[in-house]
Amino acid sequence: MALHFQSLAELEVLCTHLYIGTDLTQRIEAEKALLELIDSPECLSKCQLLLEQGTTSYAQLLAATCLSKLVSRVSPLAIEQRVDIRNYILNYVASQPKLPPFVIQALIQVIAKITKLGWFEVQKDQFVFREIIADVKKFLQGTVEHCIIGVIILSELTQEMNLVDYSRPSAKHRKIATSFRDTSLKDILVLACSLLKEVLAKPLNLQDEGQQNLVMQVLKLVLNCLNFDFIGSSADESADDLCTVQIPTTWRTIFLEPETLDLFFNLYHLLQPLLSQLALSCLVQFASTRRSLFSSPERAKYLGNLIKGVKRILENPQGLSDPGNYHEFCRFLARLKTNYQLGELVMVKEYPEVIRLIANFTITSLQHWEFAPNSVHYLLTLWQRMVASVPFVKSTEPHLLDTYAPEITKAFITSRLESVAIVVRDNLDDPLDDTATVFQQLEQLCTVSRCEYEKTCTLLVQLFDQNAQNYQKLLHSPSGITVDKAIQEGRLAWLVYLVGTVVGGRLTYTSTDEHDAMDGELSCRVFQLISLMDTGLPQCSNEKIELAILWFLDQFRKTYVGDQLQRTSKVYARMSEVLGITDDNHVLETFMTKIVTNLKYWGRCEPVISRTLQFLNDLSVGYILLKKLVKIDAVKFMLKNHTSEHFPFLGISDSYSLSDFRCRTTFYTALTRLLMVDLGEDEDEFENFMLPLTVSFETVLQIFNNNFKQEDVKRMLIGLARDLRGIAFALNTKTSYTMLFDWMYPTYLPILQRTIERWYGEPACTTPILKLMAELMQNRSQRLNFDVSSPNGILLFREASKMICTYQYRKLSQSYYPLLECLTQDHMSFITNLEPPVLLYVLTSISEGLTTLDTVVSSSCCTSLDYIVTYLFKHIAKEGKKPLRCREATQAGQRLLHFMQQNPDVLQQMMSVLMNTIVFEDCRNQWSVSRPLLGLILLNEKYFSELRASLINSQPLPKQEVLAQCFRNLMEGVEQNLSVKNRDRFTQNLSVFRRDVAEALRSDGSTEPCSLDMVS
Repeated sequence: MALHFQSLAELEVLCTHLYIGTDLTQRIEAEKALLELIDSPECLSKCQLLLEQGTTSYAQLLAATCLSKLVSRVSPLAIEQRVDIRNYILNYVASQPKLPPFVIQALIQVIAKITKLGWFEVQKDQFVFREIIADVKKFLQGTVEHCIIGVIILSELTQEMNLVDYSRPSAKHRKIATSFRDTSLKDILVLACSLLKEVLAKPLNLQDEGQQNLVMQVLKLVLNCLNFDFIGSSADESADDLCTVQIPTTWRTIFLEPETLDLFFNLYHLLQPLLSQLALSCLVQFASTRRSLFSSPERAKYLGNLIKGVKRILENPQGLSDPGNYHEFCRFLARLKTNYQLGELVMVKEYPEVIRLIANFTITSLQHWEFAPNSVHYLLTLWQRMVASVPFVKSTEPHLLDTYAPEITKAFITSRLESVAIVVRDNLDDPLDDTATVFQQLEQLCTVSRCEYEKTCTLLVQLFDQNAQNYQKLLHSPSGITVDKAIQEGRLAWLVYLVGTVVGGRLTYTSTDEHDAMDGELSCRVFQLISLMDTGLPQCSNEKIELAILWFLDQFRKTYVGDQLQRTSKVYARMSEVLGITDDNHVLETFMTKIVTNLKYWGRCEPVISRTLQFLNDLSVGYILLKKLVKIDAVKFMLKNHTSEHFPFLGISDSYSLSDFRCRTTFYTALTRLLMVDLGEDEDEFENFMLPLTVSFETVLQIFNNNFKQEDVKRMLIGLARDLRGIAFALNTKTSYTMLFDWMYPTYLPILQRTIERWYGEPACTTPILKLMAELMQNRSQRLNFDVSSPNGILLFREASKMICTYQYRKLSQSYYPLLECLTQDHMSFITNLEPPVLLYVLTSISEGLTTLDTVVSSSCCTSLDYIVTYLFKHIAKEGKKPLRCREATQAGQRLLHFMQQNPDVLQQMMSVLMNTIVFEDCRNQWSVSRPLLGLILLNEKYFSELRASLINSQPLPKQEVLAQCFRNLMEGVEQNLSVKNRDRFTQNLSVFRRDVAEALRSDGSTEPCSLDMVS
């Protein structure tokens, strides 16, 4: 391929378009030219030209990009060429150390790729590409700029060795990475640490940009060494809290030297925030070193040095005001508990002082609730794991967590309550809206809160009573201040969340009867709040409190409901006195009453409805609970009244988003589980349960073919599909499943088929129906094993097959017919070269497409047919005029003509279809139909005459002359060609023809119109 860009000036224009151009077309062309340049045999010389004579940095970047792609090819360059390229780049960056950083980075990446891919290649009995480390040492002896380049080379090489290229064999990558780890990585780390020691040994000028850059690059190099995938585990970086660094055993000496940790702690205290953050990142990896690297005494000593470093940082906390340092330090603290046991931590001499400092640091962090929630996650992780470890500590040394854990819990509680007023008054983003973060923090807090639970419980009782009283006063105040009410509601929401959290914490921590009694005290207050809030519905409502209540109810369910042993729990003692709730049966009644209330009054609030239904679904799992639930009046009410009249979220109003309909599946799954408890083989009971769905389907049946509001019917069908999927999911016995199938087939399944036909292009409609069909196909618990005499299995298979074929044809047609349109427009020679059976299939598919109800498909088929007919007409018109330059096109036309002569019925059938469409059907794409019809008439006038006579003769004598005149008018002024002007004239005539024929046929309703399809 010839290279379009020869001169330096042209190559630099290419660079401009590629890297800084704003014209998309120019950039695409530049990318094509870049690929062309890489494939050119002159690629290396052009790259050299750009590097040596280029006037912009982008010229050098283009050269580096080309070289990188060149050396990364699966078919590598000759070893001598790669050695030359590596040496050339080393000399180039050595001679120009002040190149822009992005150019140096790109050039060094080329060296790293060459080194990695040639790691095992030998020249003259030497691993020639492993000399890179020796070459780098020459850079380290030069100026600061040269030293920086040397460090970047090692850093990029380490990263490249760790990078998995999935286009190459993973075994080869692992072999190279392992060899690099064993032969070079330790030396690189030692070299980097020695450079850092040299930096510390001299007076450090933090204003010197060169020195700053050097320290930054060396710290990045150390971090790359410590982040290396030592054992090929390719650990998921998102699982940060589980990470352990698998340091090789040969590195023990480095880690056993106290000076190594001291070096990085000292750097943290000396350097500016951007650099000190890197030092802390290195310390995070040091703290994550695998335990088995050390013996027990060595591990204790190493941990002692880490703890001393923590103490020093917390005693001098100035650097932690930087968000980057703060985040890395929180990660560092969390990693300490990940890799070391509480029993080991308490044995460290400085532990009492350090745990006090960490507690104060955590409390301060929690008080600044608006600051770095992602970092607070690591602090809560630390305390959660510390408290969870308390039962396993065998050491006699005090862990002091009973002193500090309650303070941490108190700080979290008070800070969140205090945040509400600021959020409301300053109109800030409410932390409660970020439910994912809130739930994560609460799940961490639940363990911490159970340590010295008496203190936490006393605090929550006091705060709850105080805020509940204030809220009641505001409710009864005739002039309740909106802002104050919003503040009290926000505080109550937090308190309900917190009560749910501490109650749920019972499962994570050793509890006593006294603790259960405390849970009862707290739970009483939430149940009283539920009563207060529900009494005031719908006027007195608050979404955040409702969501918090649902969190509490779910935590109470997990802890105290379902297990028979909990019947005697002390939690019910206080609840019995205050609320009359004596056991979990009464609690279940309260649960179901709350669920029904929410479904009635919160229909327009998707978050509340969704969470309520999830709670109902969780309750309906487990036979013991189901047996209790079906005896409750609220459940009986739901089973008999699951309509939009009672539960508005089941409606189809435009005010509901289609995505909100998803919760209906959850609702009907839970409801059907409840139905199944006592259903047995009672078909009448099942029919009664299905009655609301029966009414909906019958409504759809009545209006499906009439003039109807499509959106309403579509919404009704989407809802029904989601309802039925929920029902089908819960029916796990053959008997119950058969009841559903008999209910659906043969009356209602065809409706779903028609829905797919009509709205196949709308995923919001097709997805629920296809998911329903997929659920019906699930042979869960052998429910599809019908009796030998039952045809249900065959019927189910037939309906599923029909659904798949309907949907796939519709979806496929959206791509197939545009493809035919493209081929017939520009590639008729390809079409005419097809084997006769294939060409016949293509033409037949176009004929079928002409009859479809989908206007887009039928119009596309008309266009394809027009291209074919026009091509054939032009070939016949030019018959006898065969210039040599058109011989190939002439041959293609001759092949098509010969095929049509062998299969005359193909075009005749299409003419019949189009005439039928014009005369007898509601033609919505008349213009598209007119274009191929003229060509068909001109190609086969005899058959057109037969069609005309067939229609005229089928009518009574008075009409025959009228119709004959209509046909004469159709062709009036139409010439024997396919020019645009002639086509337009025919299209106008066809419009008048269609109107006049329709009037003529309507004038006497006693005659049935005949079909014009003479071929069939």
